[in-house]
Amino acid sequence: MRIATLQFAPKLGDVEGNINRANDLLKRGKHISLDGQSHGIGIGIEYLRPDILVLPELALTGYNFPSKKAIKPYLEPAGAGPSAAWARDTAKRLRCKVCIGYPEIEHSTDETEMPKYYNSLLVVDELGTVIHNYRKSFLYYTDETWAAEGSVDLGFRKLAFTPRTEPETNSASATKPTAYLSQHEIPTSFGICMDINPYKFEAPYTAYEFANRVLDSGSQLVILSMAWLTLMGKEDITALNGKPDMDTFSYWLNRFMPLLEKKMRHAGDIDSHTERHGASTDAATKRTVIIFANRAGEEPAADDTKPPARYAGTSAVIAVTQRARLGSGSGSGSESGSRVVDGIDGGEKGEGEKEGTMETKIACWDLLGAGEEGICFADTTADPKMVFGLRKRGGGEESSGEDSEASG
Repeated sequence: MRIATLQFAPKLGDVEGNINRANDLLKRGKHISLDGQSHGIGIGIEYLRPDILVLPELALTGYNFPSKKAIKPYLEPAGAGPSAAWARDTAKRLRCKVCIGYPEIEHSTDETEMPKYYNSLLVVDELGTVIHNYRKSFLYYTDETWAAEGSVDLGFRKLAFTPRTEPETNSASATKPTAYLSQHEIPTSFGICMDINPYKFEAPYTAYEFANRVLDSGSQLVILSMAWLTLMGKEDITALNGKPDMDTFSYWLNRFMPLLEKKMRHAGDIDSHTERHGASTDAATKRTVIIFANRAGEEPAADDTKPPARYAGTSAVIAVTQRARLGSGSGSGSESGSRVVDGIDGGEKGEGEKEGTMETKIACWDLLGAGEEGICFADTTADPKMVFGLRKRGGGEESSGEDSEASG
C-alpha cells in the first residue's frame, strides 16, 4: 500500500489560507535527497500515487479554539463544508482515499434540542463519496470546551481498496490508464490524537484502551489523525534542525504495547494481494500498519494563563511486525536494506501470552521532523528505512514513557 500524510502548520481560523497551503505542499511533493543531505528533488503527490492520504486533526481550521463560541463559525455538517469539499476534490484528482480532520456539527431532528459538536475524521473514497465519519471519543482538555464524546463503536470498519498495477513505461502505452485489480478489504481502526491516551488521563496508563481495541478487532491498518502537542520550546524545535521529536515518537509507540506483547491473530496482510518487492510477509508473519498523521507549527494561547499551543510534528508510517522464528535461534536481524535501532522498551508478557517462537519488531518507512512541513510517504511493499528492536526492561521494571504525554 502507498500511504501519504500531509504534515503542515495550519493557522487558526484561516480556512482559505490553510487550503492554499495544503495544495501548495502537495504540489511541491516529497523531497527526495540525492546526496543524503540537503540537495534533492521534489516528487509531486500525483507521481507518488498514494492509495490513501491522511491529514491532521482539524486540518483546515486549526486546533486551539478556546470555546464553543470561538469554533462555531467553522463547524461543518458531516460531508458538507470546506473540509469535505477539499477532501472530495483531492480524492477524485489523486484517485485515492482521503481522511481529513474537521469540526462537525450535528443538528437534531428535534428542534427543541441543541446541536452537538464533535471533533471528527471524514473518510472519502476515490470517487469523492463519503464512506465513513469517526468522532473523537477520548477528549483532550481543549476539546472538552466545545466537543461531545463520540462512540468507540465507529472506530472500526473495513476499507475496500482497489489495488493498482504499476503503469506501463514504454512510449506506446504511456498514456494508457492505470490497470485496476479486484477489491481488497482491509480491517481498519480510526483514532484522533488523545484517543490513544488513557481516558481523561484518569484510567490506568496500562489500560491501553485504543491499542487493545486494535488488537481485538484484528485491524491490519490504523489511521491516526493528530494535533499532538509537544513540551518542547520553539528554540528546542529549531535546534532539532529537521529531526523528529523522538520523545514523542517513543511515547506513541509505547501506547501500542499490547501489539508488541501479545500475539496478533488476524488473518491476511494489507499487501497480501500485491507482489511485494522488499519487506516480504508470509503466513508466519503478522503486521499492523500504523499511520501517525500529526501537524506542526504553533498557535496562539487560548488565554493569558496558558502557553501557546506548540505541535510535535514527527508524522510517521510504521508497522508492528511479528514473525515466527525458525528453530531456536534469535532471529536473523533486520530486513535487507534497513538498520536495527534499539529503541522501544518491551515488557515481560503475562501468563498465557508468552510467545517463545515470536520475533517482534517495528518497521518505519518514513519519519518527519518536528517542525517540518511536507509529505510523509510509505510504500509498504518496500523495505522500511529503519527497524526498531525491542529492549527488555531491566529487572522486569516497566517503562511507560509518561514524561511525554502531551496530546491534542
